[in-house]
Amino acid sequence: MTLRDRRVQYETAGLDVSDLDASPIVQWQRWYDQAAEAGVAEPNAMTVSTIADDGAPDARVVLVRAADERGFVFFTNYDSAKGRQIDDDPVAAATFAWLDLHRQVRVRGTVERVSAEESDDYFASRPRDSQIGAWASPQSQPIADRAALTARVEEMTARFADGPVPRPAHWGGFRLGPVSIEFWQGRPNRLHDRFRYLRDGSTGHWRIERLAP
Repeated sequence: MTLRDRRVQYETAGLDVSDLDASPIVQWQRWYDQAAEAGVAEPNAMTVSTIADDGAPDARVVLVRAADERGFVFFTNYDSAKGRQIDDDPVAAATFAWLDLHRQVRVRGTVERVSAEESDDYFASRPRDSQIGAWASPQSQPIADRAALTARVEEMTARFADGPVPRPAHWGGFRLGPVSIEFWQGRPNRLHDRFRYLRDGSTGHWRIERLAP
């Protein structure tokens, strides 16, 4: 089958405004739980798009580690490409794709660093080898070969051999605070159901509107 001819018919019950919670975060949590229960691989994975130095979008997949009314939290090297891009232009778009359930969620908003305490707490929960990796990898920077990275890992393993691994100052969390969140449910004949939550800047309340597929 060619790419041109590949099609999947989305046979689902659909989505109506009466199915939605008043809070998009509660609604997201509901869909996330259903994705996890359905066995979707990495249901907390989201594609984050930021703005590069040349003004073009730049996207990659990260894992969400916390979600509440303030937004979605992910962790990274602050000196990475996405870290520098966010510091320079603190806005982003993100997409969750739960294809097994014919669902996606799109988020747009502003980004800020989480507190040092939040970053410390999450870093302490990571496996030790991942903690070492955060020190060893100059994320997004060119390296000579795999052996160079392995040497860095060995160096950091020896450095912290006798005690806990502290969080490096260049590593921590970002929070994507949504100003709009869209829920997309696949339907037959590409006539999908789409609902967008928009935050009222003056009141902070959310309103919901249906979008054409």
